[in-house]
Amino acid sequence: QVRLVESGGGSVQAGGSLRLSCAATGFTDSSYCMGWFRQRPGKEREGVAGINLGGGYTDYADSVKGRFTISQDSAKTTLFLQMHSLKPEDTAVYYCAANKCTGWARVYVLPYAYNVWGQGTQVTVSS
Repeated sequence: QVRLVESGGGSVQAGGSLRLSCAATGFTDSSYCMGWFRQRPGKEREGVAGINLGGGYTDYADSVKGRFTISQDSAKTTLFLQMHSLKPEDTAVYYCAANKCTGWARVYVLPYAYNVWGQGTQVTVSS
């Protein structure tokens, strides 16, 4: 059974950087996609970034493109989200997610495309 545990959240000033981690266990092969999502106060959950574990292809939300980078460690046991130039509007609970993605035309950064979720980690950006 796939299990995901996020860590690395915290408080940072605007313009600063933070790296989130997602420890993954239970993958049976490389035919998975993973993504980072966030839920800002009073808002619906939204996609941030996604990656195809087999091919390494990525996609990003326009709001974070150029500032955030999604990646995976060489052992393929940990997913990362490196965040730079953080803004107050980046404040949210951040979640990692996974699903089999065989047959996907591209990496989808959509909440309904994923079926396994971590518990979330809080990121707070102050001005």
